[in-house]
Amino acid sequence: MSVVQSIRTAAVAALKSLYDQQVTESDIAINITKPEFEGEYTIVVFSFTKFSRQKPEETAQRIGEYLVSHNPELIARFNVVKGFLNLSINDAYWTKFLQTYYGDVNIGIQPANGKRIMVEYSSPNTNKPLHLGHLRNNFLGYSIAEIMKANGFDVVKANLVNDRGIHICKSMLAWQLFAHGDTPQSSGIKGDHLVGDYYVKFESVVKEQAEPIIDRVLENDFADFDGADVEKIGKLVTALHKPEVKEDKEKTGKIMDDIKEMSRNKTEIMQQAKIMLQQWEAGNHEVRELWATMNSWVYEGFDQTYKRLGIDFDKMYYESETYLLGKDLVAEGLEKGVLFRKEDNSVWIDLTADGLDQKLLLRGDGTSVYMTQDLGTARLKYQDYHMDQSVYVVADEQNYHFKVLQLILSKLGEPSAPGILHLSYGMVELPHGRMKSREGTVVDADDMITEMVQTAEEKTKESGKNLDAFSEDELHELYDTVGMGGLKFFLLRVDPKKKMIFDPKESIDLHGFTATFIQYAHARIKSIIREVGPVADLAGFIYTGELLPLEKELIILNEQFPGILAEAYRELSPSVIASYIFQLAQLFNSFYGEKVDGVPTYSILRAATEEKKKLRLQIIMMTAHTIAQGMKLLGIKVPERM
Repeated sequence: MSVVQSIRTAAVAALKSLYDQQVTESDIAINITKPEFEGEYTIVVFSFTKFSRQKPEETAQRIGEYLVSHNPELIARFNVVKGFLNLSINDAYWTKFLQTYYGDVNIGIQPANGKRIMVEYSSPNTNKPLHLGHLRNNFLGYSIAEIMKANGFDVVKANLVNDRGIHICKSMLAWQLFAHGDTPQSSGIKGDHLVGDYYVKFESVVKEQAEPIIDRVLENDFADFDGADVEKIGKLVTALHKPEVKEDKEKTGKIMDDIKEMSRNKTEIMQQAKIMLQQWEAGNHEVRELWATMNSWVYEGFDQTYKRLGIDFDKMYYESETYLLGKDLVAEGLEKGVLFRKEDNSVWIDLTADGLDQKLLLRGDGTSVYMTQDLGTARLKYQDYHMDQSVYVVADEQNYHFKVLQLILSKLGEPSAPGILHLSYGMVELPHGRMKSREGTVVDADDMITEMVQTAEEKTKESGKNLDAFSEDELHELYDTVGMGGLKFFLLRVDPKKKMIFDPKESIDLHGFTATFIQYAHARIKSIIREVGPVADLAGFIYTGELLPLEKELIILNEQFPGILAEAYRELSPSVIASYIFQLAQLFNSFYGEKVDGVPTYSILRAATEEKKKLRLQIIMMTAHTIAQGMKLLGIKVPERM
């Protein structure tokens, strides 16, 4: 039981005894005591005055007296500031906690709670390599899964690979037209990068072929269009020439984007890609064979990148295997009258009564859309695992998509619907702006990893540390640990809901809010422990003297770790852990660095007594375990030495 939980339990008993009031523990508001007042934790008593019939100060005084007299092993003394009851926890409570947990490498980890959660993350497309945006997704998904495990959940890490669709056909068609038989082996290019190059090539050809169509459209020549598209493109051009639109750059830009997109869809190469998609869904042998070959190149490339990232999965799903299940659900929805078919044979659901709009579920030519396969995957996932919750780690651009997904599943009566949860996160941008896959301006994950490791090497060499004690292999491992730690921490330290700008130069700093700062604190603790050497009877030792301020502060902060884990789960935010571990490393540095007249206040080797030496050794050992555990939940390694 945590100290906060113990205080709540004691406070409930006090209110029952003093005022014959049965309150729940959740009714007891407890805060960390403000630095200017004595104490560690504060009970807010204002809400109790309605039944105490006393002033807040008098109410706090009575409760404080009761708590001290009935819980002397927990509460040493108290003071009252207006309606706030500040409690000083007995040193013996902290030293007992320290003796219990200083050697626990699994500090904070909760027992199994019998509930299962699936976390789906990564979800790459097989038409391009993983990029910087994928990195935030992968690190966030992995960390959230680990945090949920630490909170007692049975977690299944899942990856849905988007291995079919028009975007995949674009890469395939461009390879057919322009690759001249190139393979990863013949070109020396990593498989996912090779396929991505042809996706960019396709888009460049589309852009080239679309330009004359756009020019004709702007001259009111709509010969490239037919049917309803003629009317639609005509309305866009008419709107473009309205005076109020001409004066509004944002409106003009939006209309031009729509014109460009419609023109792109009428290019020859785009029409070929659509035909290829139809052939794929029809099971065309040649198309399927090319698809399998190119996907195999991409999977091999992905596996290499995942290994470098330290990312893993328990279950792989493939859109090519789930979209048919989605079609089955669409057919069932039509039979139930939940869905409807339009004149062009496309299938839709009308969500206007729910404040949304009509949503396409199947194109008129019978081909699937993203929603189709997401419906099928949701059914398959639930059939496989019957999880209590299914978490989708997807950028906030898809907020509407997942709102619609859950609503459709609910209307179809799918048991997975109540457990759908979209962990929405902000996009990652670079200092020079947003990345665009179509234009090939994304930063590849592999390139980013290489750059980070190189930056770690440069920063380490610049630091002036003695590297002669490391072998070449140890140095390479250290650079990788520091580089990858810097990358992961920088992307996880920000609340997921916020967009962020990633600057590699800021991510590795020995003195900043970085993994490097924390890793160095851990390495310093390990160095001290090695220097001190074995200490006899540490396992049975409980310090009985008075704790100095930073001794107590470090124990208290370590004791809060389980609560931090619970908060990180509730908020679905690894940033909670990142901030806490950084604070812990900062406090250790203060503990380690504080001096009076040049003499370290909290020295271990030169401690005034053997008891103080043992106490401080226990404190830093527990701190190292907490740092290591917290960083592990972020997917970050901590070195034994730096």
